[in-house]
Amino acid sequence: MTEFNHRVITEFRANNGRAGAWGTHLVLIHHRGVRSNTARINPAMSLREGDAWLVVGSAMGAPRDPAWVVNLRAHPDIDIEAVVGGHLATIPVRATELTGDQRDTAFGRFVKIALAFASYQAKAGRTLPVIRFDPATS
Repeated sequence: MTEFNHRVITEFRANNGRAGAWGTHLVLIHHRGVRSNTARINPAMSLREGDAWLVVGSAMGAPRDPAWVVNLRAHPDIDIEAVVGGHLATIPVRATELTGDQRDTAFGRFVKIALAFASYQAKAGRTLPVIRFDPATS
């Protein structure tokens, strides 16, 4: 884990799901490495869509998808930490990668809130993946 991610995660947990400029738009993604099966946690900006959360695998415009996206493709049933009803909660979810118009519409919502996503998309040379986290059903 990078020092930056460690600081963000610590701040998020210490402040009931609030961290830096993200406010409560942050989630912590708990996932397992595809090859290593090592438990990992990554923070990501999120937007709510009904009872689901959307995140973008931008890696700040890097040419490759972030490792957490690759891991979610292999292991989509995970937990996230997010603010629900004003309180920090751990929620079992299923990750689904959006495609086509659904992906484009969701990505547009991120660009409206944070123009940096448009820059990341232009820089990346790849389509930035948008992942939807739906609460797991029993």
